[in-house]
Amino acid sequence: MPGKPLFDEIRAACPLVSVGVLTADLMSLGSELKLMETAGVRLLHVDVMDGCFCPMMTVGPCLIKAMKTPLYKDVHLMIEDPLDKLEGYVAAGADMITVHAESCRHIHRVVQTLGRMSNANDPSRGLLRGLALNPGTPLDVIPPLLDELEMIFLLAVNPGWSGQKFIGSTPARIDRLKQMLREANRDVLIGIDGGITRNNIEQVARMGADIIVTGSAVFDGKTPLENARFMIDAVRDAVTRP
Repeated sequence: MPGKPLFDEIRAACPLVSVGVLTADLMSLGSELKLMETAGVRLLHVDVMDGCFCPMMTVGPCLIKAMKTPLYKDVHLMIEDPLDKLEGYVAAGADMITVHAESCRHIHRVVQTLGRMSNANDPSRGLLRGLALNPGTPLDVIPPLLDELEMIFLLAVNPGWSGQKFIGSTPARIDRLKQMLREANRDVLIGIDGGITRNNIEQVARMGADIIVTGSAVFDGKTPLENARFMIDAVRDAVTRP
């Protein structure tokens, strides 16, 4: 573990910005994705909500399949009982699939099942498995699942709505997660998701996350190309400047 070329590629490129596409102009999605390619984005984040796990309903496998892009598809399933739905998202072209620890009783079975699936875009690159935790979920749920994970995402907002403020307890949770991984001697990608803006992204990057998810700060309906470049540069500056 991990033993997956995609993991190695992302690990070598970290920290990375994963840009959420739901706030893009979906009627012009192709051109919006081209702008992300031009900006140097490597990961596209898709928030899948079912109206049950969290209040909103968003998109499903059809949109993921329709995203014609060389960028990696980072799919975040905020849905109840995801086990029977995994195959549809894998077939649609997800490169990375994150499920929530709170989404079902048998989350180990879910990530274990993902581990037996192949990346539909290129089986040789591997399919990355992630676990997401809501802000109120204790980190103690993580250790029994570590053997089945390549990524752990800590949410910095409660899932369901954009525009929420970054929750202040997140930095301490990131520090504890890094300590847990060191003690377990495990190399797992750490992600932060929610409440990331132009004003705080450099500060968030200094917390040591490998993947930082942002959406409306990029797709603001005005200057997505410039916004994406700003976010990427801010992350790079955070790790290169003393």
